[in-house]
Amino acid sequence: MNQRVSTLRQQSLEATVTLSSERAQLVTEFYRSGVAMKHPVPVQRALCLAHILENKTICINDHELLVGERGPCPKAVPTYPEICLHTLEDLEILDTREKIPYRVSHETKRLYQEKIIPFWQGKTVREKIFTSMDPAWIDAFEAGVFTEFQEQRSPGHTACGTTIFHRGFLDLKADIANAVNALDFYTDPQALGKKDQLMAMEIAACALVGFAGRHANALDTLARNETNPDRQKELQAMAAVCRRVPAHAPETFHEALQYYWFLHVGVITELNPWDAFNPGRLDQHLYPFYKRELDNGTLTREGAMELLSCFWVKFNNHPAPPKVGVTAKESNTYVDFCLINLGGVTRENRDGVNQLSHLILEVIEQMRLLQPSAMVQVSRKNPDRFIRHALKIIETGFGQPSIFNTDAIVQELVLQGKTAEDAREGGASGCVEAGAFGREAYLLTGYFNLPKILEITLNNGVDPRTGRAIGIPTGDPESFGTVEELFTAYDAQVRHFSDIKIRGNNVIEAINATTMPVPLLSLVTSDCIQTGKDYNQGGARYNTSYIQGVGLGTVTDALTAIKHNVFDEKKISMATLLSAVRADFKGYEEILTLVKKETPKYGNDDDRADDILQQVFFTFHRAVDNRPNTRGDGTGSISCPPPAMFILARSQAPWPTGDTRESLFPKGSPRSRALTSTAPPPH
Repeated sequence: MNQRVSTLRQQSLEATVTLSSERAQLVTEFYRSGVAMKHPVPVQRALCLAHILENKTICINDHELLVGERGPCPKAVPTYPEICLHTLEDLEILDTREKIPYRVSHETKRLYQEKIIPFWQGKTVREKIFTSMDPAWIDAFEAGVFTEFQEQRSPGHTACGTTIFHRGFLDLKADIANAVNALDFYTDPQALGKKDQLMAMEIAACALVGFAGRHANALDTLARNETNPDRQKELQAMAAVCRRVPAHAPETFHEALQYYWFLHVGVITELNPWDAFNPGRLDQHLYPFYKRELDNGTLTREGAMELLSCFWVKFNNHPAPPKVGVTAKESNTYVDFCLINLGGVTRENRDGVNQLSHLILEVIEQMRLLQPSAMVQVSRKNPDRFIRHALKIIETGFGQPSIFNTDAIVQELVLQGKTAEDAREGGASGCVEAGAFGREAYLLTGYFNLPKILEITLNNGVDPRTGRAIGIPTGDPESFGTVEELFTAYDAQVRHFSDIKIRGNNVIEAINATTMPVPLLSLVTSDCIQTGKDYNQGGARYNTSYIQGVGLGTVTDALTAIKHNVFDEKKISMATLLSAVRADFKGYEEILTLVKKETPKYGNDDDRADDILQQVFFTFHRAVDNRPNTRGDGTGSISCPPPAMFILARSQAPWPTGDTRESLFPKGSPRSRALTSTAPPPH
């Protein structure tokens, strides 16, 4: 780590996290002006983004080589009042909480009290969501059966594909012009709406190019006033980079990084995407620039490492926007879930590891910053040296990189309906969510509380915390004569609540499609220009809605305890066990010992528990898989993170056909047999 990087890293570590009112003020100013009312919603949102990017503070930090901040200074975090509105109480909690605070100035609190709250109260997406939901959804939400991520954030859980590394925004504007010219106003009833969406994308493209130009002008000013000749040359070179990208396709390693970073800042300024936008397969995206410049002598390995280290600092300068309400008290993290993918395979199914993969691992090891997060995709095609390099970093206890199975990701994405080629260029983002990078809108919708549903099942559809009947009557568990009757009741409750959750998801997706389009994100997501549709409207090549099943290990252990002690060994009755649970085991210490220490548990290679985990898994799978969302009518999909959380998704894409599937699944395997037709595999 050289002196520049060391200084920037330390500045980032020491910077105070503050809540910035700048974006909220600019958004409020735009909508109060009345300009928005003169235009269709997609154009409104594009003009709002343009207003922000034309007026937000330009921050250029000492020593840095890459420019662009989300707020007016590092770790100044914006808010998004059009999505959800912080109350004055929220601001006080964020400012004073002991862990992970967001410092809020008196001026920001005043602006919220006098301008931002009065204007946005009653108009936010969050309020639209809650006023649009039926009583069953409200009851389940309040009981903690599921959460809803998009009551506080917008869709946008995705990663960058290859587009920006080959084409500039001027090229994309030409694509937009061609798409507009191809609109058929005679036979296509959606042509006018498509034109509005395409106009919005063009405005967003111009806005980001202008934002880069503002940085170029600021860098020119700094260069004129700089007395150090070396830094003056750097500033002049940086200004030249900002004038080239994102208007034009990048030609150098520096330009490629700066292009992505401008896009990153633009996407997370446009709206607040849950699990922020990230660069995806960074080593593969950047390697052609790295190799070409190494060969022609315009870049050294050390120079590339310095630029990448500066890139890491930029991510660390961007804490996640804070939550509201009860989650402002309980959800304490600065992590914005930008997950860098390394390794894996190429689109052509060759080894994806290259020299840059190892260089980025060195950056991860040296920088040791909270974010970005990083992972390695491990395929049977990857060399052992790459895996050993990753393990060497992991064993230091840093917590990065995490490890994912590329072959499993590709298989999963193909099962969801992606082509093998698109699947190979995908990976994981956020925590563990798999997607086709740059080609998919995959919306993270919330946690689904599997242990809570068991609790409701054991109370015949009643939530014991409130005494309200929010489930369906599935029978008094004390009357169950076999464990199969219990599983049948649990299956029915899971289906009941997943139906409620999916209905709610569809309402929320419709709200976002009509009120919160994202023209900038749509611009760089494959097929949105060609279809003339927004990312939130089904414009992407693939469209998926994820429901995260949580508590898999917990519910497995609970069901195993019931099966083993009540039905198999008959050590206690169901009535006695339920009495112990309702008493929180006070006075039932022998039963507590029995279920804690003398019962099979998941995670111990014990088939008695593992078999139940599979049963729970497929119970949830059946309830969620193959269910349509508002952006398509296709098939379901599933991906498998650790037992604490697993994800089920619904995708609009059709199942792939023969050759694609047979190339991924060996003939004769269960999945191969399940994929001999175009129907989803049996559960």
